[in-house]
Amino acid sequence: QQNQPKGKLGETIAALYLRKKGYRIIYRNFFARAGEIDLICLFKKALIFVEVKTRWTNQYGSAKEAITPWKINSLIKTSEYFKLLNPDLPSEMQIDVVAIHLDGQNKLTTLEHIQNITS
Repeated sequence: QQNQPKGKLGETIAALYLRKKGYRIIYRNFFARAGEIDLICLFKKALIFVEVKTRWTNQYGSAKEAITPWKINSLIKTSEYFKLLNPDLPSEMQIDVVAIHLDGQNKLTTLEHIQNITS
């Protein structure tokens, strides 16, 4: 997939941003049959599952618009599976999105952190 290196750049930017906000990243790129979660973090007393969307152009819609109901459902199922495998982690869970836009030189133009997208 040609966007993979760019997607990894977006995930790295998101991880740095979240760390500065006090999130502790415990897992990157968790894969399950239901889907993938880019970043899994601990913040305060919650387990946070983070979907990172990176865009260089709005040709296919904004990063936020890429979070479809199907994608949210996949994130919910995958996060529940992760929790099942890690019962010792906090029971409070939420799903966040970090939407990133970069310019042609891969420089950050905007970063939007949308917390708790399922509430």
